[in-house]
Amino acid sequence: MSDLLWQKDGVRVDARIMRFLAGNDVVLDREFFLHDITASKAHVEGLERIGVLDAGELDSILAELDALAADFSSGAFVLDERHEDGHSAIEARLVERLGDAGRKVHTGRSRNDQVLVATRLWLKEKLSELAMLCHDIARVCLDRAAVEALPMPGYTHLQRAVVSSSSMWFAGFAEGYIDNALRAHDTRTWIDANPLGTAAGYGVNLPLDREYTTRRLGFTRMQLSPVYAQLSRGKFELAALDALASAMLDLRRLAWDLSLFTTTEFGFVQLPDEYTTGSSIMPNKRNPDVIEMLRASYAPVAAARTEIEQLLSLPSGYQRDLQLGKASLWHGVSHGLSALSLLPDLLARFNWNPAAMRAAIEPSMYATDVAMEQAVAGVPFRVAYRAAAAAASESGAGRTPETSLAARVSPGAAAAPGLEILRDRLNALKDKQRAVPESNH
Repeated sequence: MSDLLWQKDGVRVDARIMRFLAGNDVVLDREFFLHDITASKAHVEGLERIGVLDAGELDSILAELDALAADFSSGAFVLDERHEDGHSAIEARLVERLGDAGRKVHTGRSRNDQVLVATRLWLKEKLSELAMLCHDIARVCLDRAAVEALPMPGYTHLQRAVVSSSSMWFAGFAEGYIDNALRAHDTRTWIDANPLGTAAGYGVNLPLDREYTTRRLGFTRMQLSPVYAQLSRGKFELAALDALASAMLDLRRLAWDLSLFTTTEFGFVQLPDEYTTGSSIMPNKRNPDVIEMLRASYAPVAAARTEIEQLLSLPSGYQRDLQLGKASLWHGVSHGLSALSLLPDLLARFNWNPAAMRAAIEPSMYATDVAMEQAVAGVPFRVAYRAAAAAASESGAGRTPETSLAARVSPGAAAAPGLEILRDRLNALKDKQRAVPESNH
């Protein structure tokens, strides 16, 4: 490991303790490294604005930071155990190449606000990605809801209940993912606050130009209080994971439906071959492994949220405990986004089996229609309900799924799905997303 940023003369460093403290932090920092470099560029530009660096020093530091970013992206520079963390690696590189100019780069900042700003930039990027994935999922669902309304059973308690349709199924998940996209967008707006310049949580005796670095990094506002900047670590990560978990909960239920619908017992859905795998011993098997893994994918997100929440049983100010949340955050967010990225193509390409869906509609599933018709005719609903229940097995006489669906005129139901309303919401949300300024990196 290279020289430690905090090394003091006469203090012995125990290698075992350092391995424990560092853990896999330097490897995780690869995910945030380019954002750390971006924030370092804004920081040194700010230092030049207040006279800590001269123009020549600034130009040389910016050139070396750009070179480091290029070397990292190409693989010429590897962030590994030679460094305590990504922050140390940046400073070591600058000192190696620039000498004293490199030694000035940490003036006015701490690794505390350094990790905060890099993580914040990363979270903004990931929440934008989440919003776009949710948008794409909703769009596919709306597209399919608009072109096919195949009759199928609607279930409550996993029991056949009333006549439904593939269009209603898709519309339900479309509206859910519109809301998920909105939540991701709103969460991004909420966490869009610049912590750079708050140092170790108590400010510094320099007139840092924090308004400049806020604009330079594409934040919409400054996180003013240095104390709150530290209090927000973990809190903002939880908010991002909550937004992701909302999308993953809907994914889990969607995957559960497809898990059931693809069984031989249901036979409602045929998956594309790419979304199934074979058995290692049974030659006849094609298994829906992808949707099973999608169904399981809420768990890593929930686990990440739980671990970070448990770490936050802390007093104010920075505590080293928080380092452990980095792995949880990266794993939960990365796995969740990876799972969601498979959904648009899967939803666009799976095939319904109309015959099997229609065959599963039983006569008793029209009993609610019968009760409602009697209520409209003036029979008190509870009396009509009992009569329809008594004759449930005969409810389907003279009826078809299409007539049942066509009579369902309540807003959002089969005859009044309001898909154009959902489409307008989706388009309005897309316009909001376009208006969001991106970070300058």
